[in-house]
Amino acid sequence: MKRTAFLMPAAVMSLVAACATQAPRDAAFVLEGEARLFLPGIVSSEYSEVRAATSPDGATVLWGSTNRPGGAGGWDIWMSRRNGDGWSAPVAVSFDSAQNDFDPAFSADGRTVYFFSNRPGGFGGDDIWQVAFDPASATFGAPSNLGAAVNSAGDEWAPSPSPDGKILLFSTNGRGGAGRHDLFASTWRDGAWQAAQPLPGEVNGAGDDFDAAFVDDGRVLVFARSDDVENAPIALWAAVRDGGRYIRPQRLDARVNVDGGAILGPSDDRAHPGTLLFSGLREGGQGRADIHAIHYLAH
Repeated sequence: MKRTAFLMPAAVMSLVAACATQAPRDAAFVLEGEARLFLPGIVSSEYSEVRAATSPDGATVLWGSTNRPGGAGGWDIWMSRRNGDGWSAPVAVSFDSAQNDFDPAFSADGRTVYFFSNRPGGFGGDDIWQVAFDPASATFGAPSNLGAAVNSAGDEWAPSPSPDGKILLFSTNGRGGAGRHDLFASTWRDGAWQAAQPLPGEVNGAGDDFDAAFVDDGRVLVFARSDDVENAPIALWAAVRDGGRYIRPQRLDARVNVDGGAILGPSDDRAHPGTLLFSGLREGGQGRADIHAIHYLAH
């Protein structure tokens, strides 16, 4: 697999470096125990579920489904709220459209939800949008497009804000780069998202690198990699942060990945530190794709 290092403007590089404590050269990401289904019967079901997002207060979980009935379009975002010791029945979020809406992610303060959509009003293909969220009432505002600094005429997927909220990570096939889909980052400065740049390090290769998430306060990056996302297997990889770069990507083992399968949609369970959420069809699941959880250590 080709590995290509990218240089970023100094301001972007310094923000990447500031999003976590610098990882030493011998830093590692280690899985603990076995994966388990995440909220079976609520989130993980007989339908296909991809990329769960937990709110910082632990009271709300969002996820995407390609075939759960009752939504506004083909791909919809769903929500469940903590209800005492349990969780409420899933409901489609109010901002779902007749088009595809997917890949939700909460902002650092939990008051904004980022997602991608191919609804009208974008720049072409799948764009990244945002919508205000009130944690107390679990209500949403009106969606708005993040603009040309982030979006392109191609596809933008899997928005992932950094722990401090100053960087928005996403994948795109519309801005050039090392391969097909590459990981890009935009910084928040002067009240706006700045022009996106390739994520520095060894994570963008000749194929598709996408669905990335900052893990362990940004010391680790977990991302999906495939030679061809439409036709080839997909697996999750982890890279550790060294200065402003993510280096030494390693394929996660069989507790996460399935040979010949499609494992994707990683996210850090912010309500339960040290827990990685991911999506895919695995033995013991309930549907065509479920959300799974596994503990990890980063050292």
